[in-house]
Amino acid sequence: MQSGLVRPLPNMLPRTLFNAEHEAFRETVRKFYEKEVVPNIAKYETQQHVDRDLWNKAGAMGLLCATMPEEYGGYGVDRLYSMILIEEQAYAMDSSTGFSLHSDIVANYVNNFGNEDQKKKWLPKMASGEVITAIAMTEPGTGSDLQGVRTTAVLEGDDYVINGSKIFITNGYLCDMAIVVCKTGSNEKGSANLSLIMVEADRVGFSKGKPLNKIGMKGQDTCELFFDNVRVPKENLLGMEGMGFIMLMKELAWERMLVAIICQAGSEAAFAHTVQYTKDRKAFGKPIGTFQNSRFKLAELRTEIDFSRAYLDRCMELQLDEQLGVDAAAAAKYKISDMFSTVVDECLQLHGGYGYMLEYPIARAYIDNRANRIYAGTNEIMKELISRSL
Repeated sequence: MQSGLVRPLPNMLPRTLFNAEHEAFRETVRKFYEKEVVPNIAKYETQQHVDRDLWNKAGAMGLLCATMPEEYGGYGVDRLYSMILIEEQAYAMDSSTGFSLHSDIVANYVNNFGNEDQKKKWLPKMASGEVITAIAMTEPGTGSDLQGVRTTAVLEGDDYVINGSKIFITNGYLCDMAIVVCKTGSNEKGSANLSLIMVEADRVGFSKGKPLNKIGMKGQDTCELFFDNVRVPKENLLGMEGMGFIMLMKELAWERMLVAIICQAGSEAAFAHTVQYTKDRKAFGKPIGTFQNSRFKLAELRTEIDFSRAYLDRCMELQLDEQLGVDAAAAAKYKISDMFSTVVDECLQLHGGYGYMLEYPIARAYIDNRANRIYAGTNEIMKELISRSL
């Protein structure tokens, strides 16, 4: 199998986001993926999840929940560190690790909406890798329609009793705790009925399905979760009852940025592999990269990639200043995930028949990428969000 290790080509417009400390952190992350992840990708894809101790190793190196406050096990650093982690995962062409969902989605819900006891209970263990987390939103019949959630949480005395099921849950198979989106009311306005409840995996009645058999991202832990009269104390409620939808909306813009970041970096990795392939592969006595069609196609892709990079980095600047709009984040997710699909398709074509062989990184990138236009809100939903700002 060809190595998934590659470094992106320099951008035509130099990036200005990162300082020396950021780059030192990038080197640490890069070595972690080179040593701990890339050699085991085939194993993870076969077993359909990473090894449990990989989380402990990531935690020991400070790669989990880095943006959380120091008093809760993090380093209190900015979200550029999260961006670096995601980019290095993409440059390693890894789709198995679910660190970003754990560290940059679940941890943010706990930190932003949890009380002091909840933060002290969960965040340090999340930062160390002792606890793996998931967020359970999607249901078999809801998809992007969060207001249609049917999983219920009924308050009985001091406990919520939860019934229902969730599907397509990243980190679900290994998770020790899941934040579950539940229906806790019967208000005519569906958004007022949702609450977020933290459910420990060892609760009676909480069960997990086998890892789902996906067409791509096979090493990523994704499964169904089932709740059969699961009792959890009301202290597990995150924030206030009925405020779940508002909390979800506050965090979804960042989740969409995470998808845009991994798609941008993924397109850069696919492109770098393809440039190298066109230099090495010969046809009619010379490298295929010397033919005008190859050169022009690579020039087109390079331009698309760099234009998207400029937009994404500007979005990240706004994110750091807490000025990023929902529409801009939606546009980044939609446009860059679409761009990634175009890039991997054209790059596979330049590989010819070898591009269809799974031993080549471009083939795995082709099948792994497709889900990016679906999760974190489909690209059609992104267009709807953008249209509302017009």
